Amino acid sequence: MFVSRRLIIAATAVALLAGCASQNPYDTQEPSSNKTAKYGALGALAGAVAGAAINHDNRGKGALIGAAVAGAAGAGYGYYADKQEAELRRSMQGTGVEVQRQGDTIQLIMPGNITFATDSANIASSFYSPLNNLANSFKQYNQNSIEVVGHTDSTGSHAHNMDLSQRRAQSVAGYLTAQGVDASRVSTRGMGPDQPVASNATTDGRAQNRRVEVTLRPLPGAQGAQVQ
Repeated sequence: MFVSRRLIIAATAVALLAGCASQNPYDTQEPSSNKTAKYGALGALAGAVAGAAINHDNRGKGALIGAAVAGAAGAGYGYYADKQEAELRRSMQGTGVEVQRQGDTIQLIMPGNITFATDSANIASSFYSPLNNLANSFKQYNQNSIEVVGHTDSTGSHAHNMDLSQRRAQSVAGYLTAQGVDASRVSTRGMGPDQPVASNATTDGRAQNRRVEVTLRPLPGAQGAQVQ
């Protein structure tokens, strides 16, 4: 029993070190908040315990096997999201689209001044190329849902802004699905002026509030597909 406990502890320690070594391999502009290491380590701990319980004849060996298998599976989506984030940062560089990451969630912030003309839901012709790049990425990385949310500043009536933000979200979503993105993954919402990220009292603040956000979250059961 003492030896088995020592092996379980050793298996968990190895998995924790492996998880720490699997931090985001991409050098981004902001510290990575991905959960690759966290999921791998926690998965390994659970796997070690389960492996020891299943392999009654050799609990230490079972713990090592359980830690290895569960640790790799747990880190799967985190690694997948790391690769997707890096590809999006590369393809959106210089377009004005900001890529943010929080755990398993990736968000793209599209300022209104580069996507739409004032008070219009028609996509600006100069923005078709970045949207084409997004569509290609979303088709390659197909393990997450795509929520498109429109936002406005507070200028004008609330009802008008709610309608405009919804139409802008639908324009972006419609273009993506027209390029072959699976429509079942895509949803839209119009938030109007209700979720400002800056003060509407200034020109710069209003410009920041006029935006479209595309949020990517893992689909239920997503384990991290093989991406070439």
